[in-house]
Amino acid sequence: APGRAAPAPSPQHAPAGAGAAARPTMRPSAAWLLLLALPACLAAPARPVYTNHWAVQVLGGPGEAARLASAYGYVNLGQIGNLENYYHFHHSRTIRRSTLSSRGRHSFLRMDPKVKWLQQQEVKRRVKRHVRGDPHLIHFNDPMWSKMWYMHCGDKNNHCRSEMNIPAAWQRGYTGKNVVVTILDDGIETSHPDLVQNYDPQASYDVNDNDCDPSPRYDASNENKHGTRCAGQVAAKANNSNCIVGIAYNARIGGVRMLDGDVTDVVEAKSLGIRPDYIDIYSASWGPDDDGKTVDGPGELAKQAFEYGIKKGRKGLGSIFVWASGNGGREGDYCSCDGYTNSIYTISISSSTDSGLKPWYLEECASTLATTYSSGAFYEQKIVTTDLRHGCTEGHTGTSVSAPIVTGIIALALEANPSLTWRDVQHLIVKTSRPLHLKANDWKTNGAGRKVSHLYGYGLVNAEAIVMEAKKWKTAPTQHVCIGSSDRTPRDIHADQTVRTTTVTNACANHYDQRVVYLEHVIVRVSIEHPRRGDLQINLTSPSGTESQLLARRVFDISNEGFKNWEFMTVHCWGEKAEGEWTLTIQDTPSHMRNPERRGKLKEWSLILYGTAEHPYNTTSSHHSQSRMLEMSTSKMEPSKAAVFQSQMEMVEEEEEYAGPCHPECGNKGCDGPNADQCLNCIHYSLGSVKTGRVCVSSCPSGYFGDNASRRCRRCQKGCETCMGRGRNQCTSCRRGFFHHQETHACVVLCPDGFYADESKGAGCLPECQPGMYFSKETRKCERCHASCQTCVGPGKEACIQCAKDFHLHEWRCVPACSQGFYPEAVPGLPYKVCTRCDDNCSACEGSRDNCVKCKEGFNLHIGSCITNTLCEMVKSKKLCEMKLFVQLCCQTCLMAG
Repeated sequence: APGRAAPAPSPQHAPAGAGAAARPTMRPSAAWLLLLALPACLAAPARPVYTNHWAVQVLGGPGEAARLASAYGYVNLGQIGNLENYYHFHHSRTIRRSTLSSRGRHSFLRMDPKVKWLQQQEVKRRVKRHVRGDPHLIHFNDPMWSKMWYMHCGDKNNHCRSEMNIPAAWQRGYTGKNVVVTILDDGIETSHPDLVQNYDPQASYDVNDNDCDPSPRYDASNENKHGTRCAGQVAAKANNSNCIVGIAYNARIGGVRMLDGDVTDVVEAKSLGIRPDYIDIYSASWGPDDDGKTVDGPGELAKQAFEYGIKKGRKGLGSIFVWASGNGGREGDYCSCDGYTNSIYTISISSSTDSGLKPWYLEECASTLATTYSSGAFYEQKIVTTDLRHGCTEGHTGTSVSAPIVTGIIALALEANPSLTWRDVQHLIVKTSRPLHLKANDWKTNGAGRKVSHLYGYGLVNAEAIVMEAKKWKTAPTQHVCIGSSDRTPRDIHADQTVRTTTVTNACANHYDQRVVYLEHVIVRVSIEHPRRGDLQINLTSPSGTESQLLARRVFDISNEGFKNWEFMTVHCWGEKAEGEWTLTIQDTPSHMRNPERRGKLKEWSLILYGTAEHPYNTTSSHHSQSRMLEMSTSKMEPSKAAVFQSQMEMVEEEEEYAGPCHPECGNKGCDGPNADQCLNCIHYSLGSVKTGRVCVSSCPSGYFGDNASRRCRRCQKGCETCMGRGRNQCTSCRRGFFHHQETHACVVLCPDGFYADESKGAGCLPECQPGMYFSKETRKCERCHASCQTCVGPGKEACIQCAKDFHLHEWRCVPACSQGFYPEAVPGLPYKVCTRCDDNCSACEGSRDNCVKCKEGFNLHIGSCITNTLCEMVKSKKLCEMKLFVQLCCQTCLMAG
């Protein structure tokens, strides 16, 4: 069971970033100007803004307050909270907002003997005290933090338009505290400086040697480094001046050593079942051979261990198993032939390069749930993490990287909401992952409106979005399992032909405890005989039209064993309706190594549907349910009873006729009481319905628009925050989680091809411009970049992303030559050079930061280095070179310097 770290074809050097920006120095003249301007700025405080509302202290009780309001032209809006004798008056003919306090008739009210005190209300500025954090400002003293490009990268780097938002989740206060993670692998180095503080012996075991110490076995080749590398990604301690920062750097981390020996069903079952009530997440970056010809999965004992963990683990919430999808891309492997990643109990995670491309090692399949960044070709960036012998590495690769990244992100979500079930976690990943700039030819939108791909699942994980959703998440409805169909009719599979078989299912609508309305996982169990298994392609089409490729051709799979009750799983139908017609297609494309006359046979297949009877995201409020239960329709009564009921209602209305003041939003027909929901008609708009109750409002709330013809607030299209009408293309802004399409004016969950999601204020779908162009929000069209830019995010030379030919990148600007104190450095994979800062004492250098050619004042140049004059003078004057103690330390330098 090999680990899933993809070996790089050749060595790679991590790109060096641009040097730190020089500290700006304020000129004296500029400083004086600033000091002169400061008093002027301080001398102009904001003027108060007065409203048309008053607070009035009235002697004599509510009756006297009502009389005074009526006498002076006000509307009495009632007592102010629990403050006796204080009332809220409103005057509709006074300017709603003014920088001048009102006089005139208000002065008469002030002079009334029953008015003890009166105050016109001012608008007060109040701000929410949340931290408007910028994740790019986070800094740790861990030496490799600057190389963790997949965690933090500048907004102006085009690779970072869709980063995984891990620092943003930290800034919301989630670091994995009280969450326990275990790495199932070849052991972890428990004494590693980055792991020792978070190491948890209760979450660890050595299954290979049957003891409690999961430390790896050391050899000359460091063969057993894999588990230590994965553990560091999850929970390396932050700010300890060592190596890296783990994604859940306050989580507890354990290890199970189980890959350094014979791996059997017993070994796997033991490993998967280590303390399921204590351990929250098990992370595994291994599986069957990724050789393009193996079909294998967990044995009977391991299957039982998975099921036990799901049902009993975490005190019934279910153990969470995260799995790397596999590294058999070069061999044409397909991860649906891996029974671990193909299981509904595991979260299968794939990888993308930093540029959003498919890595050379990546396998495709319909069971992949989501994606993280990882390594790519030899010239692309890899992942930095902890390594054996208390070391660090910049060469961690493959889908082995992706599983621990998601494991760490799930740990953040469990800290936000420890009550998440194993299925809740999968729902959160599906709901919050986004395609963004991940490039694939097979992105499609399923019947539930979510984009999904066989390469990347539902897209790049988003740590901040997951913790935000987790915090407010309500447990998903009970999982139902429905056998949608079972077809045992044998069918021949002819070469170069397609077998197509359909089944119509009601998704167990007649069985309450099995009915599936909304899908999660779908399994197709097949038995097929075939002379060359790798020639088969299998697809499943859902009632919504979503096509999942369950199996692609595998050129190295020459087996004649076929499939016997093998379960192919897809997550591409997540959220779709289960009921309807499902179509299974099998295509046989014979290779040159096989006699095409030999045909295969589909012996039987069955469809298994997993999902819920209720929508997992929508819950009907109890208030709404009660109002439905209390509805009484006279149209369904007998005429005599209906007449009695009607007369009784009329009597009640006559007996309870209201004669007091109406709410200020009530119209000319009066009211049945003083509140806004007791108006007989409205001045401005009516909000609500007969079932939920209507209320008069001056303006319609978020999600509604004012219909002036009917004087009603009507609901906008789903997803709209504000709109001009009820149509899908009449949205003017969108709710959180939706993007405003600038051309169609619709609110969409995912931006279409040719557009990218702008996550900034007023999130919208902006068109992707050609290289050398950027999208201008002012002109609403693509404009040309500055001449120094190859790609950019704005018009100026400081907005460059990539530089044009013969220009260097210098502190996010493209310049023809680096400024003093910097030198142009070639970075692998970049077509331009980056200006990198020279050593602190150098005023100029060549080739590298340490090769000085000119020194700053107060330093002398010596063999490419700049040393202080004061040091040399001190050594000479005190004749330190003659002292025995200093002979080995400094005499050579002193003599050569004269």
